[in-house]
Amino acid sequence: MNPCDDTTFTLGSKAQAIIDLDGKVISPAYTRGYPLVIDRALGARVWDPDGHEFLDFCAGIAVNSTGHCHPKVVEAICEQAHRFLHMSGTDFYYDVMAKLADRLAKSAPGMAAKRVSFGNSGAEAVEGALKLARYATGRPYIISFYRSFHGRTYGAMSVTASKALQKSRFAPLLPAVVHAHYPYHYRDVFRSDNIYMAGQRCLDYLQSHVLKCAVPANEVAAFLVEPIQGEGGYVVPPASFLTGLQALARDIGALVIADEVQSGIGRTGKLWASQWFRGFEPDMIASAKGLASGLPLGALIARADVMTWPPGTHASTFGGNPLACAAALATLELMDAELTQNALQVGKHLMRSLTALGKTSPHLAQVRGLGLMIGLEIVADKTSRRSDPLLREAVVNRCFELGLLVLGCGESSIRLSPPLTITPEDADKAVSILAQALADVSRA
Repeated sequence: MNPCDDTTFTLGSKAQAIIDLDGKVISPAYTRGYPLVIDRALGARVWDPDGHEFLDFCAGIAVNSTGHCHPKVVEAICEQAHRFLHMSGTDFYYDVMAKLADRLAKSAPGMAAKRVSFGNSGAEAVEGALKLARYATGRPYIISFYRSFHGRTYGAMSVTASKALQKSRFAPLLPAVVHAHYPYHYRDVFRSDNIYMAGQRCLDYLQSHVLKCAVPANEVAAFLVEPIQGEGGYVVPPASFLTGLQALARDIGALVIADEVQSGIGRTGKLWASQWFRGFEPDMIASAKGLASGLPLGALIARADVMTWPPGTHASTFGGNPLACAAALATLELMDAELTQNALQVGKHLMRSLTALGKTSPHLAQVRGLGLMIGLEIVADKTSRRSDPLLREAVVNRCFELGLLVLGCGESSIRLSPPLTITPEDADKAVSILAQALADVSRA
């Protein structure tokens, strides 16, 4: 049973019962956009307890990179579960953790040798990067960017600048954190319609204002940047911005941390989004989300000459859990075999269809992204190009009612981050539902 078989969607009794229980016992801080209750999932399809089927273009917020319950990933998890479940890789040794670290170290951009530190999430990977940057340089300051999202633990929250609500009533935060401007596609703080000019202006502002008025250049430990902004709107910067930022970091003796928690592991059609920007070789990469296809795993990959902290300075009891490592090794094999290329090919097909839809829809102002990391900018009308968050939410909710799972990002954007296993037919169906949703909310 598919929700789009009906003009109106009615939540089933089984799903409602779970939502009612959840409402009594789960933290109210969780953000539930629409009443999806998951009973089972396979590939790019999700079913609720009442039998409604949905096409999943969220993938657990870009986590289920190989789709739900990929048989090769499940097989790897089961095989490892029969060997042992846990032994804490911070105190002992086991093969899957070492093999995964070797695979990740060799995959990162740049010829320098790398080392890997494991955690359980993207936020933990960012926390490790912040600690390592300060340890390696002996400097205090971290510069990150407006509309960036790096996590909700204290250090990660401090470098985040996505929504003020995420920091409300949690101060004081991590000291010595400063934010700079990130280039946007058709608008930025400088009101430039040219993305390349916007990137250069952001770099100029960083040098002429931030490093002259706010932060001593010789006290900057690192620049923390998303090669493609995730929650900030799925914004792709010009390559010159990232390489320019790297050149500036080298000039002042600082490091560059690439937050690839959402953009990495094949999502953009390359294993790392950083690889799209020729010459960009970050000193560290923070990874998580799609790395273990649904199991909790974070990885901080850093140049070996940077990751020199001694035993006891940073560790995690569960980081590098053998089940998660086994899933990650299977995931990376699938990326090499087919999925990264599929993300690139189907992503291009999806971008073409969405761009065509944008020419006819009065509310779809821009389609942007790489591979299967695609953002749709929703506006009140194309003349004013005024962001309309309420309209965006209406489109997201209508998509759910019609059988498509999507989420918002940025001020007024919709993110498409489906499993990297989707077919052109899946892409066509998603565009068809999006077109109907846009038309329905326009008429409302």
